[in-house]
Amino acid sequence: MAQRIRYLFSLFKDAIRGEEQDYTKTPLKTGIFLLAVPMILEMVMESLFAVVDIFFVGRLGEHAIATVGLTEAVLTIIYSVGVGVSMAGTALVARRFGEKNYKRAGTVSFQLLLVGFVLSAIMGVAGVIWAEDILLLMGAEEEVIRTGVGFTRIIFAGNMAIMLLFLINGIFRGAGLPHLAMRTLWLSNGLNIILDPLFIFGLGPIPGFGIEGAAWATTLGRSIGVVYQLYHLFSGKHKLTITKANLKVRWETLRKILVISAGGMGQFLVDSAAWIVLTRIAATFGSAAVAGYTVAFRVLLFSLMPAWGLAAAAATLVGQSLGAGKFFRAELSAYLTARYNFFFLAGVTFIYLLFADEIVGVFTSSTEVLDVASSGLKITVLGYVFYAVGMVMVQAFNGAGDTKTPAYINIVIFWLLEIPLAYLFAVSWGMETTGIFVVIAGCHSLHAMVALWFFRKGKWKKVPI
Repeated sequence: MAQRIRYLFSLFKDAIRGEEQDYTKTPLKTGIFLLAVPMILEMVMESLFAVVDIFFVGRLGEHAIATVGLTEAVLTIIYSVGVGVSMAGTALVARRFGEKNYKRAGTVSFQLLLVGFVLSAIMGVAGVIWAEDILLLMGAEEEVIRTGVGFTRIIFAGNMAIMLLFLINGIFRGAGLPHLAMRTLWLSNGLNIILDPLFIFGLGPIPGFGIEGAAWATTLGRSIGVVYQLYHLFSGKHKLTITKANLKVRWETLRKILVISAGGMGQFLVDSAAWIVLTRIAATFGSAAVAGYTVAFRVLLFSLMPAWGLAAAAATLVGQSLGAGKFFRAELSAYLTARYNFFFLAGVTFIYLLFADEIVGVFTSSTEVLDVASSGLKITVLGYVFYAVGMVMVQAFNGAGDTKTPAYINIVIFWLLEIPLAYLFAVSWGMETTGIFVVIAGCHSLHAMVALWFFRKGKWKKVPI
């Protein structure tokens, strides 16, 4: 037993230090551990920031929380694009690493940066110009628009940092360098956590900027994280390096990126659009309902982010295994990762069912907001054990470069089922936010089972990238 603990501790240190591995040969359980530890720690920091951010913003009142919730509902479109391009990065770089073609991996990485710069610039300009209209479209109350439009403008203006943060971390994961992605988020979000209260409330000669301070803290912290990422991409210290020879526009590579990204963007745009509609439905019941809805999902993200970190290990292993021509290894890596994720989220479900009221009470003192958020936690986690398997299957598809299958599943489940059912339960049947949470739990469980069924068919093994 003691020997086993020492071995795990040694692996943990290797994972944190970032010893570069050949994940096409490393024993699968070891490979999952080495990849998952930094990915989980990366996502823990992302989810911790989400919770800390809403903790400080919550001190400004329910209108401030509603502003963050409504802005982030729309901001998920940017997240969707960033994550979609990062999926292409993970798949293409992982496949090249599986083939041991490191020079071409550098070329792919440069093309990905070009795509990220152009897309984020376009969305940033649009968000700054139409910030007030965005909040109005989302059903924000007049007071929310008056106090929150500055926050929305700043967040959209700084969206390039968000885009590149997602994108480059996807590249790192594909190359089997999850420790760099972890360190990036610990740096950027660690700064966010420190700067949040400083910029929101002020300290000494430093004035407080209220809710706009939260936006400035986020933008500055993430921008510094991107600088750290770019240093490691161009430093020449890793197998993945962008050199002068890579600094050319490769139209065929750009085409592949856009084709794979389209499916990845589709997945998250469909999911994000569904979330936007659900938030809009919640907004019909007032700011307190939106605030409770926002708090519930910030807390849920605290547990889902680490689960996504574990699931992301499957994407790297599947992509590199396919590049090496090891198809059975690719499939087995997904099943093993799903098993571990199932046990993790089963434990989280148990904790939330027991302590939902106490957890939510940390973020709000409003009885109405607390009731909505606590109820949402208890209902939504009932689908967690199914979702644990589904998110791994989706990541396995993406790691293989088959981003279209999950996108099609999302369209059917989230648009054709979840949105109409949420309106029916919440509005037509008068269940309000409780109806929304019930539908989310049910539809995400169904989504997981459908994804598993398609994964077992095995067509993802034949995707040429």
